[in-house]
Amino acid sequence: MIKVEHLTKEFKVKLFKKITAVNDTSFTVNDGEVVGLLGPNGAGKTTMMRLLATMLTPTHGTAYVDEYDVHTHAREVRRRIGILPETWGLYERFTPREHLRMFGEYYDMEKDSIENRIEELTSTLGMGEFVDRECKRFSRGMSQKVALARTLIHSPQNLLLDEPTNGLDVMSARLVRKLIAQLREEKRCVMISTHILGEAERLCDRLILIDNGTVVAQGTPKELCEQARKATLEDAFVTILGRDDVEVVL
Repeated sequence: MIKVEHLTKEFKVKLFKKITAVNDTSFTVNDGEVVGLLGPNGAGKTTMMRLLATMLTPTHGTAYVDEYDVHTHAREVRRRIGILPETWGLYERFTPREHLRMFGEYYDMEKDSIENRIEELTSTLGMGEFVDRECKRFSRGMSQKVALARTLIHSPQNLLLDEPTNGLDVMSARLVRKLIAQLREEKRCVMISTHILGEAERLCDRLILIDNGTVVAQGTPKELCEQARKATLEDAFVTILGRDDVEVVL
């Protein structure tokens, strides 16, 4: 479970000037639930993910992953989460298998467990044709699959997925959506950051709408439409934000 309590993150941009990327935000993501963090570009979604992943330190407030504080127990938090970042950071001369072995060792997995998990993920994500090829000439979709497999290597209870189907072809995107549904059935806690409304509506049990670092609404897609008195999530999204100068991707 992920629980966020009055989380705030400020960045100093000049000597006496700060910007607030995440502002006094609170919400909960339960086990067995897929929750989408939805908002326009620059809304604070990626900063929120980095705070939960312990890559950034909160300015105020805190968050808990399986009751461990992201600030005071960062090591324990990292053991309990799998992170699919916005940028993959793959080593070009490593094969997918080498990436997965390395990350399995980072998580102190036994050698046999690592090899078994690699075979399982290779099959699940359809990586058999390129699992032993160097990553330097991989397509965007192939790289995304490697990054996702790396995220899942230690079978984490909590998943932070930043734009999980970004750049994937239709079949690969369907595969990822099926995997996310499977994670829900396994009672894992899944949080997805996206600005694609159709994906959010298709994948998520609940949505958290964020703009300018602040949660402006949360609920199921149906509840958000009812709140805004609109027939579609797109119209509800624009209405709740109170402006129509945002990028909307269906």
